[in-house]
Amino acid sequence: MLTLGNLFVLMLLATAGAWLWHAHGLRERALELVKQHCARADVLLLDDNVALRRIALLPDARGRKRLARVYGFEFTVTGEQRHAGSIILFGRHLGGIELAPHPFDARAEADAPVPLEHPPVESNAKVISLNDWRRQHDQWNS
Repeated sequence: MLTLGNLFVLMLLATAGAWLWHAHGLRERALELVKQHCARADVLLLDDNVALRRIALLPDARGRKRLARVYGFEFTVTGEQRHAGSIILFGRHLGGIELAPHPFDARAEADAPVPLEHPPVESNAKVISLNDWRRQHDQWNS
């Protein structure tokens, strides 16, 4: 016969199972975000894996304390050394990704196009000094 105590234990187990299922989905989201970040940073994610390090109350972008999951991972630049990284998730939202200090490939930097110091100005464009603009538009100077 199903008693109130048995029903409570059953609901507790169902809640724990749902929480674990949800946590697995968040881990997969963290892994995808880390893969994308590593591809943009031109580093190699090792083991294609992120591991939950801790669950803590951390400030979000607005400064409010929220429950956050902190996952750790390892990456390499040269293939010789492992470097640590971490990702913070607030629910499904990215809180930040940090990569440990690591060397970079100087050849890739040398092959990258060098940006111009100043963008080209159109021939009919007029450059105005900020001080001149302030003098013309200052309400309290009048």
